[in-house]
Amino acid sequence: MTKTGNKSYSWLVGGLIFAIFWASASTATKIGLTVAQPLVIAVTRFAMAAIIMLFVSHFIQNNRLPRGKEWLQISIYGILNISIYLGLYVVAMQKVTAGIGSLAVAINPVFISFFSVIFLNKKLTYSLFLALAICTLGVVCAAWPLFKNASVTTEGLIILFVSMLSYALAAIYFSAKRWGNLSLLTINGWQTCIGGLLLLPFVIFFYNDELNHFDLTFWSSVTWLAIPVSIVAVQLWLWLLKTNAVKAGLWLFLCPLFGFIIAAVLAKEAISLYTFIGVILVLGGLFIAKKTN
Repeated sequence: MTKTGNKSYSWLVGGLIFAIFWASASTATKIGLTVAQPLVIAVTRFAMAAIIMLFVSHFIQNNRLPRGKEWLQISIYGILNISIYLGLYVVAMQKVTAGIGSLAVAINPVFISFFSVIFLNKKLTYSLFLALAICTLGVVCAAWPLFKNASVTTEGLIILFVSMLSYALAAIYFSAKRWGNLSLLTINGWQTCIGGLLLLPFVIFFYNDELNHFDLTFWSSVTWLAIPVSIVAVQLWLWLLKTNAVKAGLWLFLCPLFGFIIAAVLAKEAISLYTFIGVILVLGGLFIAKKTN
């Protein structure tokens, strides 16, 4: 097989694994929320992931430490991608279903394209606004029947969308900065560490011992979120972003499909006609956004 063929194969396999693992985060989070507070889950997950990544990066692979302005870049990336995005995301998951969480993640390519206009001097088009409107309508449509039984709340959707905006900003920021020969594992490890540490004061302030049960369910949820999601999926995401930020977002197209399947199997969430219409609308909006790139 040629080098081009190998590269294409790697892109396909890497993107597919990323989409499956990333889509599973919603269901894993919902399972963890049955036994613990959201930020307790988040910070424990970040601590576990950061320790593993930094140990492998600096003690096994002997990668260099960040230096100079790289620390500032990693800190900003960690605030956007960990403290704000994942901090808000885990809070929002108390108020929305796992399937809706995965569907919202799929909108990120549109947000990434939108912020590319501002930060990467991309052309602003009417189609981009149309895509964003259709994607938003799709999420609301899928969530509509769930408002009746409080499985989804307006507050939850708002928090979820704010977290998605931060995620898109983080992706644009990462792709716009020069990282030199700094290892992706080092970047991921330190941004997870710094982002998690900034959430620690909130964990301490809101901590309620009666709401947290550190049992098998808790550790299973946290371990899955830490290793397959925070380490494997994020490493793949950084690799995809470094290769091509816009094309990387295309893999998020698959998150609604995998997300609803995983939620239906593991969390027993119902899939209705509204779900299918919502997914179709989101995919339609994503297709429009793709045509504008």
